[in-house]
Amino acid sequence: MTELEAFTVDLAREAARVSLPFFRSVFAQEDKGTGGVFDPVTEADRAAEAAIRRLITARYPGHGVIGEEYGADRPEAEHVWVLDPIDGTRAFIAGLPVWTCLIALRHAGQPRIGTIAQPYLDEIFVGGPSGARLLKGRTETPLRTRSCAGLDQALIATTDPDLFTPAEREAWVRLRAGARLARLGCDAYAYAMVAAGTIDLVAESDLKIWDWSALVPVIEAAGGRVTDWHGETPNDSGQILAVGDAGLQAPALSALSPAALARSV
Repeated sequence: MTELEAFTVDLAREAARVSLPFFRSVFAQEDKGTGGVFDPVTEADRAAEAAIRRLITARYPGHGVIGEEYGADRPEAEHVWVLDPIDGTRAFIAGLPVWTCLIALRHAGQPRIGTIAQPYLDEIFVGGPSGARLLKGRTETPLRTRSCAGLDQALIATTDPDLFTPAEREAWVRLRAGARLARLGCDAYAYAMVAAGTIDLVAESDLKIWDWSALVPVIEAAGGRVTDWHGETPNDSGQILAVGDAGLQAPALSALSPAALARSV
């Protein structure tokens, strides 16, 4: 691994050290949602992001940081860390081990290194210039997406169709109708499974920069593709399509693109 890839893994392990004692325990939480939508944040989220930021500041004081819990610090820097200390907070508070810690390093505006870490399972999926791998204990396993003959053979995923707009939900229904099997509720862990070659496609919307930046290097280094619903580089539309086999992109976009949001100019 490169120095920066190794440091990203160190950050994931520090986040695990801080967050894991809270899991399936008693911890403070609050609802930051509006309009009746439950959007929880816990003391574990905040403690983990604070710990990651401390290490970044100590090691790379010139780097910027964008985090879900504590906002942006020098987001215009050449190197910017993008942090989601606990992606899948609803799963976390339910005691389900599919929440993850997402850490990305963006260079010149693009995500180049990423980790998707699941501390309870002792898994760190890392992707970057030196490839993609799963770190579990002392074991390091290369990651590779799997081939898929067609959408009708694909296992697809999204977190919750109720999070879609009506048009997006219709698009998901079209996509689901053409697929073999769909699974729900895995948040970013589903993207790790794309890189690992057990899920073929994930489609989601309304994702923030900290929700998707870490996914891109992991999946792309494993041989997959991550785009928006236009088939282009992800941006602030928040609509994400990840495929393990490039051949799935065209049929997926055929289902999704009618609901694709206009791209920012």
